[in-house]
Amino acid sequence: MLARKSIIPEEYVLARIAAENLRKPRIRDRPRKARFIAKNGACNLAHKNIREQGRFLQDIFTTLVDLKWRHTLVIFTMSFLCSWLLFAMMWWLVAFAHGDMDPSTENASNSTKWTPCVTCVRSFTSAFLFSIEVQVTIGFGGRMMTEECPLAITVLILQNIVGLIINAVMLGCIFMKTAQAHRRAETLIFSRQAVIAVRNGKLCFMFRVGDLRKSMIISASVRIQVVRKTTTPEGEVIPIHQVDIPVDNPIESNNIFLVAPLIICHVIDKRSPLYDISASDLVLQDLELIVILEGVVETTGITTQARTSYVAEEILWGHRFVPIVTEEEGVYAVDYSKFGNTVKVAAPRCSARELDEKPSILIQTLQKSELSHQNSLRKRNSMRRNNSIRRSNSMRRTNSSLIVPKVQFITPEGSQSASET
Repeated sequence: MLARKSIIPEEYVLARIAAENLRKPRIRDRPRKARFIAKNGACNLAHKNIREQGRFLQDIFTTLVDLKWRHTLVIFTMSFLCSWLLFAMMWWLVAFAHGDMDPSTENASNSTKWTPCVTCVRSFTSAFLFSIEVQVTIGFGGRMMTEECPLAITVLILQNIVGLIINAVMLGCIFMKTAQAHRRAETLIFSRQAVIAVRNGKLCFMFRVGDLRKSMIISASVRIQVVRKTTTPEGEVIPIHQVDIPVDNPIESNNIFLVAPLIICHVIDKRSPLYDISASDLVLQDLELIVILEGVVETTGITTQARTSYVAEEILWGHRFVPIVTEEEGVYAVDYSKFGNTVKVAAPRCSARELDEKPSILIQTLQKSELSHQNSLRKRNSMRRNNSIRRSNSMRRTNSSLIVPKVQFITPEGSQSASET
């Protein structure tokens, strides 16, 4: 609050405010970098200026599967309609060339032995209905083909072959879209944040992964990659430089048994890109850690893949995940409400390199945490003792207020009689 002008000169007040503002460090928000992999696993990548568009038509089945559902349904409907219209036009031309459309032939067929190519095809509408009956094998019985025209037999064979191809392609496309592997990945969840803490005397990068379904993922494996912008000694700038980092897994096959949520651990050692990064340097790092979980779906046998990523702002230094698996009445229960909960633990703020060079840092950190824990326990016990003393004093005061005092009565004769009420 500013002082009055009559007491303190205005020049002094403004100079003091300017000096206080200069002492306070101004933290500017760093421009947020676009992440390579979104939290839901989608790749944040846009393809532009593709000149060879014909390559997508060479792999037409994969192109149809990758399309959106609305586009797939439009193509599904239009493929059948176009084939029906195309062969309806062919049947109409066959009937027109044979003379089945001539009204005189209808009268002649009653008197002589006139045989049309297709019975009851007198217009394009009837030819269209006959085309639908042939391709979908309905056959109402009013329209039928005869032995009169070999060309009609050829058209019938051609339409059956084309109809079977369209049915196989489009139904296979619909089946593949409904049974895509990434749908199974929707029930594979990752913790929203990752942590860095001490485990077995080493700094470790950890995150939690879980499966919501009872059907398991067979041969599940986890890979971690670091993606960041790097510059080579020759001056070449690599915008997306991917580096694999090892995962601490006691099983030699590197497969995990994902029957319950697991904490995946990466030991920050000399092989790790996080080896020289401290707690203060982590916020300034422009890196992204991509987590890839692969496995085979037990029910369908299709390989699925789930992805997520962690940027520097989503990594908590000096935290640990809380346990969520408990044993209740002979059954292991998983509380998914605490899936991403963490607690703060003692961890050195230095990098893993400094920790390897000076192991005493870890011992000092643990001793300080133990002392702080003991002090907190002492404060808590003293507070409890004080609260108990206050409660006992208040109880004594209450009991003393309930005691009835002794009252003396003086009789008119001057004698005193003490009565206690």
